[in-house]
Amino acid sequence: MPTETFEFQVEARQLLQLMIHSVYSNKDVFLRELVSNASDALDKLRLAALKDDTLGADVSDLHIDIETDGEARTLTVRDNGIGMSYDEVGRLIGTIANSGTAQFVKELREAQDAGGAEGLIGQFGVGFYSGFMVADEMTLVTRRAGESQGTRWSSRGEGTYTLETVEDAPQGTSVTLHLKPADSDDQLHDYTSAWTIKDIVKRYSDFITWPIRTVPGKTDGDAAPEPETLNSMKALWARSREEVSDDEYHELYKHISHDWREPLETIRLQAEGTFEYQALLFVPSHAPHDLYTQGYKRGVQLYVKRVFIMDDCEALLPPYLRFVKGVVDAADLSLNVSREILQQDRHIRMMQRRLTKKILSTVKDTMTAAPDRYATFWREFGSVLKEGLLSDSDNRETLLAVASFASTHADDEPTTLAAYAERMKDGQEDIYYLTGETRESIENSPHMEAFRAKGIEVLLLTDPVDEVWVDVVGEFDGRRLRSVAKGEVDLGTQDGEQGDGEREKRSEEYAGLLGWMKETLGEDVKEVRLSSRLTVSPACIVSDAHDLTPALENMYRAMGQEVPTAQRILELNPGHLLVKGLNQAYKEREDRTELAETAELLHGLAVLAEGGRPKEPGRFVKLVADHLERSL
Repeated sequence: MPTETFEFQVEARQLLQLMIHSVYSNKDVFLRELVSNASDALDKLRLAALKDDTLGADVSDLHIDIETDGEARTLTVRDNGIGMSYDEVGRLIGTIANSGTAQFVKELREAQDAGGAEGLIGQFGVGFYSGFMVADEMTLVTRRAGESQGTRWSSRGEGTYTLETVEDAPQGTSVTLHLKPADSDDQLHDYTSAWTIKDIVKRYSDFITWPIRTVPGKTDGDAAPEPETLNSMKALWARSREEVSDDEYHELYKHISHDWREPLETIRLQAEGTFEYQALLFVPSHAPHDLYTQGYKRGVQLYVKRVFIMDDCEALLPPYLRFVKGVVDAADLSLNVSREILQQDRHIRMMQRRLTKKILSTVKDTMTAAPDRYATFWREFGSVLKEGLLSDSDNRETLLAVASFASTHADDEPTTLAAYAERMKDGQEDIYYLTGETRESIENSPHMEAFRAKGIEVLLLTDPVDEVWVDVVGEFDGRRLRSVAKGEVDLGTQDGEQGDGEREKRSEEYAGLLGWMKETLGEDVKEVRLSSRLTVSPACIVSDAHDLTPALENMYRAMGQEVPTAQRILELNPGHLLVKGLNQAYKEREDRTELAETAELLHGLAVLAEGGRPKEPGRFVKLVADHLERSL
């Protein structure tokens, strides 16, 4: 097949130029990324050979070679791993990344503008292209295990790349970097130096489980030609805590997660007894951009007796802990298990329970030991953690204990449910909350007026999952979780407020208006009644105690579930001049045509106040205009 030339996608070209011309504080990370890719290829070959006896691949000496040539100014990273086919090279290398390229370009530009671009290499699977930070040209030669022909890819990072088939390629992949001139302003290190290579590998890749060997180049003069193994290959999770530095833990995290930041928490677990395993887990310091997308890769790496089995073992952690990265090394699991069998394995389920409890207990300890780190954790992952309140009944109490929420108690500081309960007023039995899209919209809701007037604290819940879990959980420590926008509210009476006798008198006074408005509004409302939750607004819309909220109805419909639209209740504020005037006009006028329009307007205003939309926006606008015209 002749050599073919292709153009990078537009976003890919932008990304290449940003990477090549941006100034990074540490260009050494390119070698970490290339070694990491090579290690992944060796893992995949080992696993493929276990599953397929007919693959015909030699797995007796899996390794990574790093070869330098000072005269030619080249650096080659070579592995004898799984390799790639012609189509895979075009798809995986030619397009840089299957997804996330546009987002990466955006974040790279923002980081560059903010002076924090260093270390961004490694995100979104574009680590291969970090080589252009130090090279004018890159060449890749690869042959997939089990195939006879290889593929050569080459590019100068200027918008195009070439692909051609080669006949004599060895199994695996070699990446050759044609390094920039030694006197370049941005070349701080000589990457043909054996000492430089050894230092970078020791710093970033000492934990890689495959041998990383350096092949002496021409700049080494009379140096012995024998390859030297640069990394210890001793798994960090198998070493004692005293033997491992924080820097080593952080580099392992970066290798596993392709994240440039340091982890927020490092969690070690060693289980002994009838079933032994070790775990080294990491909580990121920043939520990935695709955490809530369907294609997000979750799970931790699974090893058995130091043998890599699976990269993203979803069965080891529940979905609401999908942001956790790390390694689990078991002493005894079947090496040829499929993903389906793995999910049913008793030992896997046992490990999931133990790992989940360990992670949650770490979060709980962090709340008191390191409040700042906990605040970062909850800001980044609180929304996804609350999903566990729906799916994990075994750990629900712990999840409620580590959760925190915005509250009317303080503008900036979130509160736990336990702290809320301690501040409850005498005689208050329920924990009150209100859901909405933003804190500002909730605080401005008419439903909040009486609670604000009486100084009763309300939780302000703005995550979509909040609409669901509060109904599923129902209570905390024996106290009911109650929406201020559902059911009737009785906050008791204080000096100067109306007692039961006065309320009964008012009910009689407004009985005619309430009945007429229900008849006038028809199917738009389930009931019209007087409100005890309003102090400023003339009216509000509430749901019955056991009805779904409009937001929850929309959520279910978005998931393809048909749910009937629940009729809402219109509450009127008998102390508002508009409502008083409407009641007086109702009693005095026999022709109530104009009053019917006012009732319709009042209902529409209440719908708008809670963030809804009038049934007929055009008619509503016309009614407002007509009434304004008459008032002038």
